[in-house]
Amino acid sequence: MEAFRQLDYLALDDQFSDDERMVRDTVRSWVSERFLPGIMEHFERGTYPLETVPELAEMGVFGPTLPAEYGGAGLNSVAAGLIYQELERGDSGLRSFVSVQGALVMYPIYAYGTEEQKRRWLPKLARGEAIGCFGLTEPDFGSNPSGMLTTARKDAKGYVLNGRKMWITNGTVSDVAVVWAKLDGRIKGFLVEKGTPGFSAPEQKHKLSLRASITSELVLEDVRIPESNLLPKADGLKGPLGCLTQARYGIAWGALGAALACFDEALRYSKSRIVFDKPLAGFQIPQKKLADMATQITLGQLMALRMGRLKDAGKLTPQHVSMGKRNNCQVALDVSRVCRDMLGANGISLEYQTARHMANLESVNTYEGTHDIHTLAIGQELTGIPAFR
Repeated sequence: MEAFRQLDYLALDDQFSDDERMVRDTVRSWVSERFLPGIMEHFERGTYPLETVPELAEMGVFGPTLPAEYGGAGLNSVAAGLIYQELERGDSGLRSFVSVQGALVMYPIYAYGTEEQKRRWLPKLARGEAIGCFGLTEPDFGSNPSGMLTTARKDAKGYVLNGRKMWITNGTVSDVAVVWAKLDGRIKGFLVEKGTPGFSAPEQKHKLSLRASITSELVLEDVRIPESNLLPKADGLKGPLGCLTQARYGIAWGALGAALACFDEALRYSKSRIVFDKPLAGFQIPQKKLADMATQITLGQLMALRMGRLKDAGKLTPQHVSMGKRNNCQVALDVSRVCRDMLGANGISLEYQTARHMANLESVNTYEGTHDIHTLAIGQELTGIPAFR
């Protein structure tokens, strides 16, 4: 496989620090050398390469912005974004695994948990010695999480949880699940550990997208957990939504990684594929496609970088993240479709990356807030009028 060449039309590399570039290049090399050679087989089999977990942990990609005292790498948000970009250049399932571990499991424990919970779980999760998942979405409640049916009941011994969660990344292999449930009508977060009686996480099969990712259902039938497993600082819908803001930020960067992989492949292909006695890239229509894609990717890169700088300055809002997630996922999906078309019949083969990314991006564009839901979030911010109902 030829070395990846990233589109950098506006010389944005100049805007990154030496440390940010070093982090990106380390993950880029690992993805190219260690991950990409085996992804085709995993995607075809519908398996996630769990053998990569220790290597990912060694690079410090689990909870990269968390402080070192809890096992994090203490990186800034731009460096973290570049990590997600490179991971998703490999596969959306790889970035999803890492995003869930960091943004949706480690972050809520860090932000909402007790000191004891932090000391117990965060170092193990950072080292990859424990795997976590995030249980919010339910079979009938995705875009409207406040309608969840999962409940928690307080008794003398702790809490009893009942309900079901759906489309849960990493659930089947997780050691701990961050489960959101209604306690006396109020949304609260709970840590549910693997092996707890009444708790199971069957894997969801027969997917056409995110095949190299473990997707599960969480089933809670009179699951009893101790009072110490409540995340005490999470109260109301702001708890899970705060976690999703962290993850959506990573998706805004990650989706660009998939777009960059597709663009690089289509550009190479168009320059080497001979059609009517000259390279495909020598015709006007392919050049227009490449110019359009390069422009949209570059605009997405500028948005992601600005989001990262705002995040490090403490000025990034959930609505900013909605715009980044919405735009960059749509750009990546559009780019993957155009690139698939440029590859012709070869575009449907797993020998090429593009169709795999295209299939994955259908999920990435949907999960953690659909394009339409983020449209309404931005619309409410602009007008002051909620239009969700």
